[in-house]
Amino acid sequence: MNNVVSPNSTDSPKASLLIVDDESMIRDLLENTMKRTSYSCSFAENGEKALEMIQAQPFDVVVTDIDMPVMNGIELAKKIKSKFTADVIVMTGQIQSYQYDEIINIGASDFVEKPFSPREMILRINRVVRERNLKKEAQQAHEELKDSYIDSIHRLVMAAEYRDEDTGDHILRIGKYCCLMAQKLNLSEEFRETIYYASPMHDIGKIGIPDKILLKPGKLTDSEFEIIKTHTQIGSNLLSKSKSKILQMAQEIALTHHEKINGKGYPNQLKGLDIPISGRITALADTFDALASKRPYKDPYPPEVTYDILKKERGNHFDPDILDIFIAHFDEFIEIRGKINTFQGEDFQDYMLSDRDKAG
Repeated sequence: MNNVVSPNSTDSPKASLLIVDDESMIRDLLENTMKRTSYSCSFAENGEKALEMIQAQPFDVVVTDIDMPVMNGIELAKKIKSKFTADVIVMTGQIQSYQYDEIINIGASDFVEKPFSPREMILRINRVVRERNLKKEAQQAHEELKDSYIDSIHRLVMAAEYRDEDTGDHILRIGKYCCLMAQKLNLSEEFRETIYYASPMHDIGKIGIPDKILLKPGKLTDSEFEIIKTHTQIGSNLLSKSKSKILQMAQEIALTHHEKINGKGYPNQLKGLDIPISGRITALADTFDALASKRPYKDPYPPEVTYDILKKERGNHFDPDILDIFIAHFDEFIEIRGKINTFQGEDFQDYMLSDRDKAG
C-alpha cells in the first residue's frame, strides 16, 4: 500500500459518508482508506439497512454498490434522491449493464467502476463533496442577497408611506393576502413568491402625493382625487425598467391595482382580463385591508360589514372568480388580518361608513 497516495486530513473537506456494499472486503478496504481523510464514515451491507441509517441521521454522501441483496444500489439511489439531500456515488462492476447516463439520470453525482484504486475513490468523493459545499455556499449567498434585497424594498415602501403608522403591518398583510390568494387560485410557486414580495409596493407612488391630500380625514374634492390617482403612474415610473421579476410585477401592480373589472377604474380604465391577474388580486387584497383597518378618514369596519361591501362589488370592482374564492376562504384572510394586527379591543358598535366608502 506504500504506492497509494491519499490526501491527508487537511486536503479533504469534512463530510459524513455512508458506504454501502455487501462485500465485507470492499467495506474493510474503504474503511482503511477513509481513515486517512477527515471524513466521518459509516457502513451498511445492503440498501435496506442503509435506508434505515439515513432515516435515523443525515449523511452528506452515500457511496453504494449496485449489485446487493435485499435492496440494490439503483433502488437505494432512487429513494435517496426522492426523499433526502445526500449526494450519491455509485460503484459498479457491471458497466455493460449500467451505462453512465443511466446512472446519472437516477440522480447520482458520479460512479466508480470496480475494481477501483483507493486513491481514485478518495478523489471522486472529494470532488462530489467540494461541489456540494460550493452549492451550499452559493445558495447561502443567494439567500443573503435575497434577504438584503427584500429588506431594501421593504424600507423603500416604508419611506413612501411613513406617514401612516399602520404601514408596516399593512404591507406585510398585503403580501400574505396576495400569496394566499395565488395559492387558492392554483398559481405557480414562482408566482406566489413573486407576488408576495411585489404586492407590498402597490402604493409606492404615494411618495409623490402631498400630505394634505393623503391624510385628509374627509371626502376628497374632484381635483384632489385626480391628484391622488396619479400615485399609480408615479409608482409605475419609479419601478420601471428593472430586470428583476419582483420589480417588474411590482410595476404592473402599482399601475393596475386601482383598475376595476367593469372598466371604471384608473388610470387606464382597463376592463376584465385586460387587467393583469397580479393587479386583480392586489386590488381585492388592498381594498379588504383598507376596509378592515383604521385610516385617516375612517375607523375599521367589522368583518361582516367588510364582507358585505366586497360581495356587492362582484363583477363591478372585482374579478368575480377571484372574489368568489376570496369569499369562500374569508375566514383565512381574517385570520391573517388578526395575526398581524388583531381586531381585539376595537369597538364596532357605533361604526359608520365613511364618505369615501359611501361614494364607492
